[in-house]
Amino acid sequence: MNGNIIILREVTKIFESGESYLKALNRVSLEVCRGEFLSIMGTSGSGKTTLLNILGGLDTPTEGYVAVDGTCLTDLSEEERTVFRRKEIGFVFQKYNLLPSITVLENLLLPLKLLDMEIQREEVEMLAEKLRIREKLYQMPDTLSGGQQQRVAIARALLYRPPVILADEPTGSLDRRTGTAVLEQMRDMSRQYGQTLIVVTHDEKIAKMADRMICLEDGEVVKDEWRQEGISAVGGETVEKSL
Repeated sequence: MNGNIIILREVTKIFESGESYLKALNRVSLEVCRGEFLSIMGTSGSGKTTLLNILGGLDTPTEGYVAVDGTCLTDLSEEERTVFRRKEIGFVFQKYNLLPSITVLENLLLPLKLLDMEIQREEVEMLAEKLRIREKLYQMPDTLSGGQQQRVAIARALLYRPPVILADEPTGSLDRRTGTAVLEQMRDMSRQYGQTLIVVTHDEKIAKMADRMICLEDGEVVKDEWRQEGISAVGGETVEKSL
């Protein structure tokens, strides 16, 4: 892996409502390597979706520094962040976010058209074949199963090859077997394209498919574990995992 593509420094996020406030993230610092597959775990309310939204420029921190692929997101205006997201970050959500009034193929090509990128039909068909949705390209999204719609959402995020893919509970509405298969495909394709993949999940089995897993609790990173290197970092201290 070549260097860090994501850097967070002392990121805090506070949501205010009247006189009350909620500290969703508390001084989170994190570095993610280029090409890494990172999973983020935590119970409901732990801050994991807030963290993903800040990583993707969908939200801004109350305090702290966020940089993605060399660009400081905290220095950008809302309009500039929108342009940056469109080019640099692919999103996969639990609800798929497919447009129901256009075909699967048109859903796949939409990001390319928005970016005025050249459409390579062979590449589209190859990716659809690998994700087992090629025969569905001319169907409408609501005729597909949940697993098939999620594969379309994944293909859409991968197709224009953004450096970073962010996925928020991408298998949450799928059964365990389908969810595992979908994430395996997502992992394999992102590696083929050299993309950094970050997945928020509540499923420990899914989380352990990643190269590295972090756990959030009350807005703080309480565990940082490299799954394949035999190394874990807890409370800022690096230790050898028992084999």
